[in-house]
Amino acid sequence: MTASEIRQQFLDFFASKGHQIVPSAPIVIKNDPTLMFTNAGMNQFKDYFLGNKVPAHTRVADTQKCLRVSGKHNDLEEVGIDTYHHTMFEMLGNWSFGDYFKKEAIAWSWELLTEVYKIPKDKLYVTVFEGDASENLPKDEEAYNFWKEHIAEDRILLGNKKDNFWEMGDTGPCGPCSEIHVDCRTAEERKAVDGKTLVNADHPQVIEIWNNVFMQFNRLKDKSLEPLPAKHVDTGMGLERLVRVLQGKTSNYDTDLFMGTIHTTESLTGKKYEGTDDKKDVAFRVIADHIRAISFTIADGQLPSNTGAGYVIRRILRRAVRYYFSFLDVKKPLLHDLIPVLAAQFSHVFPELQQQVDFVKKVIFEEENNFLRTLDSGIRRIEDFMQQAAGKAIDGKTAFELYDTYGFPYDLTTLIAAENSFTVDEKGFEAAMKQQKDRSRAATEMDTGDWVVLDETPDSVFVGYEQLESSTKLLKYRTVKAKGKEQYQLVLGQTPFYAESGGQVGDTGTLHFGDEIIHITDTKKENNLTIHFADKLPSTPNAPVKATVAREKRRDTARHHSATHLLHAALRQILGTHVAQKGSLVNADNLRFDFSHFAKVTDEELAQIETIVNEKIRQNIPVVIRELPKEEALKLGAMALFGEKYGDVVRVVMIDPAYSVELCGGTHVGATGELGMFKFVSESAVAAGVRRVEAVTGAQAEAFINEQLQQLKEVKNTLKNPKELVKAVETLAADKAALEKQVDALELEKVRQLAGTLRSQAQDINGINFLGKVVSVSNAEGLKQLSAQLKNDIPNHVLLFAANIGGKAGIALTIDEKLVTEKGWEAPKIIKEHIAPLIKGGGGGQKSFATAGGQETDKLEQVILAVKAMIG
Repeated sequence: MTASEIRQQFLDFFASKGHQIVPSAPIVIKNDPTLMFTNAGMNQFKDYFLGNKVPAHTRVADTQKCLRVSGKHNDLEEVGIDTYHHTMFEMLGNWSFGDYFKKEAIAWSWELLTEVYKIPKDKLYVTVFEGDASENLPKDEEAYNFWKEHIAEDRILLGNKKDNFWEMGDTGPCGPCSEIHVDCRTAEERKAVDGKTLVNADHPQVIEIWNNVFMQFNRLKDKSLEPLPAKHVDTGMGLERLVRVLQGKTSNYDTDLFMGTIHTTESLTGKKYEGTDDKKDVAFRVIADHIRAISFTIADGQLPSNTGAGYVIRRILRRAVRYYFSFLDVKKPLLHDLIPVLAAQFSHVFPELQQQVDFVKKVIFEEENNFLRTLDSGIRRIEDFMQQAAGKAIDGKTAFELYDTYGFPYDLTTLIAAENSFTVDEKGFEAAMKQQKDRSRAATEMDTGDWVVLDETPDSVFVGYEQLESSTKLLKYRTVKAKGKEQYQLVLGQTPFYAESGGQVGDTGTLHFGDEIIHITDTKKENNLTIHFADKLPSTPNAPVKATVAREKRRDTARHHSATHLLHAALRQILGTHVAQKGSLVNADNLRFDFSHFAKVTDEELAQIETIVNEKIRQNIPVVIRELPKEEALKLGAMALFGEKYGDVVRVVMIDPAYSVELCGGTHVGATGELGMFKFVSESAVAAGVRRVEAVTGAQAEAFINEQLQQLKEVKNTLKNPKELVKAVETLAADKAALEKQVDALELEKVRQLAGTLRSQAQDINGINFLGKVVSVSNAEGLKQLSAQLKNDIPNHVLLFAANIGGKAGIALTIDEKLVTEKGWEAPKIIKEHIAPLIKGGGGGQKSFATAGGQETDKLEQVILAVKAMIG
């Protein structure tokens, strides 16, 4: 069976058991501050387990894209080394929300594995929770007894809390779990060593294949457990491991899920994959795994960057580049050429990659190129360090600086060091790494209290589309401590406050608890909850609440959101239908819109787009908002964003159905005329293949135009109000350039004269011609020119020129190539040891010529004496 057939059999089986088959959620998490990425199949159903939302279906099944590279579930450094860890993987899951429980979940998992997939029963073992006396948790006798109906009792193993008690996090739903393990060894191996002794022992051929989690408790902040009002089933089975078992392979990478990518990599590199543990084959596996994580995450809307989730993706990509650079001897971009193969392979189950294949290729190509340049410059830095080093060691601080500042991998530093008989201070590197992690952890650490529940109503109802004021009640509240400060989070029964989503910022405003006023400073989503951030807690939390949104801020924000829709349509009209939203920020002050496009948007194109948007504003087109079934909305041509999770019923925003139709949950104006006018503020690059425009509407556009006109007026006044302003500015620029050219010529002539004066002043010190002077030049280029003028005329030279340049010390040191070879003198090293400390500065350059700058201009004569003493 192929992997596609195996996946489909799972979904068909659970459909036959009354499960609704739902699509995978995006791999990039939105509206959950506790997670960066979807790392388990249950993430998209978290609200159901927390009781924040009532499920539309009590039984569902799916295949979910997951990524485990950060936080508690971090498999990154294992990937490629062994045969079964992955960054991105597919989690097949079946779910019950207060419907069936242990009996059915156990029976169906056994039926699917043994009767549908035909896995021999004598290869399977199961585990159940043995109990934990420290928490007064009993053995899961219920699951144990149900398993006895299907499998021999000696194959039911007891597991500890670490292996057989699942928890969502430090707090939240949790419960015992029952795993199914499969023994993939040969008959002879199974006969020689009992498989039960290898379960949960990290044996590469005795692996967990399925986990049945039985959620029956809620973990509180004080670590105590309380029963959940409803019991749930959360199961997960890794497709990669399942396919390996059913296709009879000893490695996940030998299955058709990965071999297509591996064969393409063989063609691109000219190397052969043998499936061994050597570095070459590890590199093949790293590439085959990492390209999936990178590609699908970018397709779901997360671009590589230097912070947060984007940094995680950049790390994965760079690890793949590092492996092909070091172990496949490939020095040019490779990963981007794998995207079409991957996109075609998953087009029927995850079509979002196929729909964006050119864009994803472009982003990855640029990232590879940039990192290959980083590797090249990092190697040069290490080589320079080793040339100048007094001993044969690279200190931990330097290794960490290469890693942290320049993105140069530590293990590549150690590899290059070893090739040159150098060592690297691993403890020093780890200490520096720990300090950074501690600083980062301290900056982001939060202490979240338990919810104080006043009302068990599961849903917050948003009424803010229709009204900006509401009579409501407080459902629950909690205190969160972050960076030494307390924040207060409130959940209301119904709320007019829009929670930050889809690029639109959250509302602010006030809550009146009787005569007491609570100021709301922000509103955000946490899963399905609308969280109101308050400046304090109410003294009478049970009092009736009057919730009021800040009207002007909401109005201006709505203008910019509607303008974003007009802009998006105009961009596609002028630049092409390849334009797709890649990011958005909508607030009261302006709008920012990121979109896929591979070239700078010209001034002419910007003018055309601006004209179209303003024409739509003047037409005062009604903004029509309807709720429709998702399929009906898509048939209307509504644009959906990659990486967004949409329900069965969606909100459609139409501004002339022939012009702009988008799925959108934001707030909008009633008609386009309310925008007043639209004006671009800037256009720039954000990432490979992604451009950014910023714009303003309404009063903000008027203020921006008035500011520009005032600046123009001031320029005119400065230039005595010329009739042709542009021509006057061009003349001024030309005059300035001519004067600068004259100054440069005079400066060069001054340097020539100075060189003529100094040529005969070199001192013979032990056969070396030393010339050290404090000179008067206006810039560092003058020092460089002076050195160049004299070095060919003075043999066996050491030339040192110093100057006060704009209140800063400037130094140029030139050493004859012959002396560099014979004496081992190197200009950068001399600057570092003898000059930089005196002027409180630094510098560098080539062995025969280097420059330096510093703060201490009164130490220039001392600098000359110091170098002279070194020579003598």
